Amino acid sequence: MIHFTERIFVAGHTGMVGSAIVRQLIRLGHPRSHIITRTRAELDLTNQAAVQAFFEQESPDQVYLAAAHGGGSRHTGMQPGALIYQNMMIAANVVEAAFQAGVKKLLFLASSSSYPKSALQPMSEDDLVSGPLDPAREPHALAQIAGIKLCESYNRQYGDSHGLDYRCAVACSVYGPGDHYATEHSRVIPALIRRFHDATLSGAPRVTVQGSGSTRREFLYVDDMAEACVYLMELPKPAFDKHAPHTGGLINVGFGADVSIEQLAQTIAGVVGYRGQIVCDSTPPEGPERRLLDSYRLHALGWEPLMELEIGLELSYMDFKLHHAERQRARAPSIEAMA
Repeated sequence: MIHFTERIFVAGHTGMVGSAIVRQLIRLGHPRSHIITRTRAELDLTNQAAVQAFFEQESPDQVYLAAAHGGGSRHTGMQPGALIYQNMMIAANVVEAAFQAGVKKLLFLASSSSYPKSALQPMSEDDLVSGPLDPAREPHALAQIAGIKLCESYNRQYGDSHGLDYRCAVACSVYGPGDHYATEHSRVIPALIRRFHDATLSGAPRVTVQGSGSTRREFLYVDDMAEACVYLMELPKPAFDKHAPHTGGLINVGFGADVSIEQLAQTIAGVVGYRGQIVCDSTPPEGPERRLLDSYRLHALGWEPLMELEIGLELSYMDFKLHHAERQRARAPSIEAMA
């Protein structure tokens, strides 16, 4: 049941997923005045004292923890120390401050990179910490696992005594309006959108995509992700526990099907209107052959995504042209076939 009188803190509201969660909350009828947000300049989530003071002052009833420092695997490789430190501090500070402030409901967001590199496909919630991680994303993944286990541990210790109900949503690759197209650390969909757009404007005869093109990834439109997050947050505990009794509050949020990077590139080229040749360069090393989530538990709880990939890509390209295209004059970097 949705309680519109509750005050809700959305950490990371300027990011793609966080901003979509705010949109979804407003769409459902939550008063904007009850949705608490802070920019990074206003609140440094890695600063424990500042986070504690914020929670003491604002006393939110719910927390969506969508704040994170991240990027593609190349970014992780360049700044592994900063990424693992910042993300672990954000999770630790927010979860502890939320507990101290009496917050009973919290949703922590993580990605499918939390699962082992060689996990059987599709990946189940039970696969967490069952094997080695993808080395290219290990620092970020470890920080996410720490956040997941932090919520699980607080539930175990304080669930009965304090009524804590901290849940975690592990998402596949999310895309859509609000994505980052302007940096060399963009993920595969925004990077391909930018690259095909620039190639169309310049009349480039071919676009090269790094990787063989055979690797497969799962993609979820950002507003579907936000809807799933709010759905999971508001789901009564008996219903949640019925379908996720042994996951420690962890639930996969996926689209339910994957595509090859070559298929993805062809679809984006069609959306953008690029008519040139698409070349897959298999020279660089690639990530895992497949990353598909098992979202059976979420579907059993009554939620499924609505946005088909091609329509979502069309909306993403509209967002790119509206907010980013005029700023993208430099040649785009090569694209990693890793999501």
